[in-house]
Amino acid sequence: MVARRCFDRRVVVAFTPSPRPTVGVEWEVALVDRRSRDLVNAAEDVLHRVDAAGGPARGGRVTGELLRNTVELVTGICENADEAAEDLRSALDAVRAAADPLEVDIACAGTHPFAQWSTAQVTDGERYAELIERTQWWGRQMLIWGVHVHVGLDSADKVFPVLGALLHRAPHLQALSASSPLWAGTDTGYASNRAMMFQQLPTAGLPFAFERWAEFEGFVDDQMRTGVIDSLSDVRWDIRPAPHLGTLEVRVCDGVPTLEELRALTALVHCLVVDLDRRLVAGETLPSMPPWHVQENKWRAARYGLDAEIILDAAGAERLVTDDLADLLQDLQPVARDLGCTDALDAVWDITRRGASYQRQRAVAERSDGSLVAVVDALVAEMAAGRPLAP
Repeated sequence: MVARRCFDRRVVVAFTPSPRPTVGVEWEVALVDRRSRDLVNAAEDVLHRVDAAGGPARGGRVTGELLRNTVELVTGICENADEAAEDLRSALDAVRAAADPLEVDIACAGTHPFAQWSTAQVTDGERYAELIERTQWWGRQMLIWGVHVHVGLDSADKVFPVLGALLHRAPHLQALSASSPLWAGTDTGYASNRAMMFQQLPTAGLPFAFERWAEFEGFVDDQMRTGVIDSLSDVRWDIRPAPHLGTLEVRVCDGVPTLEELRALTALVHCLVVDLDRRLVAGETLPSMPPWHVQENKWRAARYGLDAEIILDAAGAERLVTDDLADLLQDLQPVARDLGCTDALDAVWDITRRGASYQRQRAVAERSDGSLVAVVDALVAEMAAGRPLAP
């Protein structure tokens, strides 16, 4: 992300408009040992093999991440969720082919059920080294995986009105994607322990509310002037602008275990942003909610998942998140038809019927006498199948 200082020392953050509301996805996946099911620090070998094999996964479609037990799959600029899913399928096939001779399997969840953070190795690089040096114990604890969905906007002036309104739907995304109930061998009692952990980093968590782009530039100026950040990529909010791409980046979701669920959640994010964009253009005042309600909703969704009762408005009205989701999916149908992702959006409801990943993981552990190796087996099997395998 590009930020530069003017002569008056104010930072100017250049936003590159997207001519169309395109979508892109970043999917972090874990590398696990085929026998022990523990994490394995094999990213360097896997990436080398992917690059040597050539094909569509080259050119940044498969990259490294903070930890050497992780690779990230990245789409190109896509028109809808189906196109993004095909990009990810191609990248996943390349990673699987590279990992197989190493006796490494692929899995994804917000956290690994039993791995210990102390065995994870940090990827070489100045940025990662600085992150660990600054954040110390909390930074080393970031044994977590997530999904980032980018949606294009054609004006910087739209970013924060859309972002603010999108916070109303963040608990829906958190509950649907929650996949991190287990941490270092313990059931945390949360549907998404990842959401609670990640916000411990100094620039992570819920975004600040700005009304205008210039206010964001003032924030960036303050953060750079005081040494909190060196670049915009150091701002790790749950929802943030990606000015160099001309997108709003939604980072709420836990790691998603299957391509089918990821396709559905991508469609939901895409439709939500495009719907809010259209409503803004039509002159509608987009909804807002006090930040204390937004914060409470995040906690409720992380704690209770699909059983969360969320706060709907400033008056404090409440509703079960799945009941609100049912109406939301119906309201988004016209946008989904325009984007060509009706089937993908319809698949969102399947997550509520079959159970989210946190529910499936707990069910596997229960029927396996508490075996967390069995939970990882199930996550690997789901990734290979591309769809949930409900107990």
